[in-house]
Amino acid sequence: MNNPKFQIFTGKDGQYYFRLRAANGEIVCSSEGYTTLQSCKHGIQVIKDIAKDAPVEVE
Repeated sequence: MNNPKFQIFTGKDGQYYFRLRAANGEIVCSSEGYTTLQSCKHGIQVIKDIAKDAPVEVE
């Protein structure tokens, strides 16, 4: 695997999920279930839009 990528898949419950895989193939993020493919894709876009500016907090 050369680059990080989002993967969309259907769970056993029939809902759509996404996961983000790092360049080394490790899963670094997993989503909640979505009832439609469109809403799953929207969830990915939201992550792409907000993550680049998200601060890091250490508690």
